[in-house]
Amino acid sequence: MARRLVVSCFLAFVSCLLTFAQPGMPQPSSPLYGARPESGPVSTGLPKALKNVGIDQKLNEQVPLDAVFKDEQAREVRLGQFFKGKPVVLSLVYYSCPMLCTQVLNGELGAFRSVSFNIGEQFEVVTVSFDARETPQLALAKKQTYIKGYNRPSGEAGWHFLTGDEANIKRLTEAVGFRYAWDEQTKQFAHASGIMLLTPEGRLARYFYGIDYPPKDLRLALVEASQNKIGTPVDALMLYCYHYDPATGKYGVVVMNVMRLAGIVTVILIVGMILVLRKRGPNSALAARESEISP
Repeated sequence: MARRLVVSCFLAFVSCLLTFAQPGMPQPSSPLYGARPESGPVSTGLPKALKNVGIDQKLNEQVPLDAVFKDEQAREVRLGQFFKGKPVVLSLVYYSCPMLCTQVLNGELGAFRSVSFNIGEQFEVVTVSFDARETPQLALAKKQTYIKGYNRPSGEAGWHFLTGDEANIKRLTEAVGFRYAWDEQTKQFAHASGIMLLTPEGRLARYFYGIDYPPKDLRLALVEASQNKIGTPVDALMLYCYHYDPATGKYGVVVMNVMRLAGIVTVILIVGMILVLRKRGPNSALAARESEISP
C-alpha cells in the first residue's frame, strides 16, 4: 500500500514538473479560439449577425433536465435521461452547418479518442442541434459518421444526437449561455464554438472554447465533474497540481501546489529509505562485507 502511494505521488509529481517545464504554447491565430467572450454586444465593427453571438459561462447553473427532444431514432426523450450518474459532455451544433460545427465535432472526436475513458462507460456525450428545422434523420446520419470514427463498442449507446423544437432548444441554450443568431445574408447560423462539461446532477462544471480540446484537460475535467468517482489516484493528485481557469477554459499549473507535492514526495522517499535501512539492520550490512572478504 505504501509503495503504491509513493509511486502514485512520484508519477503525479513528474507529470506536473514536465508540464510546468514546457515552454508556453502559442495560441492558435483563429478568432474562433481564445478567452471567454464577454457578455453583451461586441465591437460595432463586427457584422450585425455576430454582435449577439458568444458563450457566457454559467458555472454551477442547472440545465433543464425536463427539456424534451428527439433522439436519432425519432424517439421522444428528456434531457435528464442521459445523466445516469456520470458526467456529460454537451455540444451545441447544427447538423447542416457547412464548416464550424464539423470542426467542433471533429475536435470532440479527437479528444475522446485520446483519453482512456470510454463514452457510455465513464461518461456520456449529448450533441444537440440548435436548428429547430433539422430532423432525426439528419441526426442519425451525423451519429453514424462519428460513431464509426470513434470505433469503440460503447460509443453507440453513449453518444446521443438530438433534435428539438424552438422552445426546448431555447431553454437549453439560455441555460448554458450559448448565444447564436440567424444570418439572413448568408442563410446560416452565426455562433461561437465550444463544448460544456456537466456534473451527473446536470450542473455546468466546465467550458472548453474553440475547436481543439486538449485530452489532458478533458480527462481532468471528467474526473473533477465526477467528484473522483472515475480516474486513478494519479488523476486526483494531478488535480491538486492543476487549476481550471474560467477565463481561458483551460487547466494551468498551480506552482505552490507543485512545490507542496514536491515536499511531500521528498519526505515520503526519505522515510521509505530510512525504513528500508532499518529493516535490513547492521547485521545484514556486516554479513555482506564478510562475504566480500572471504575467499
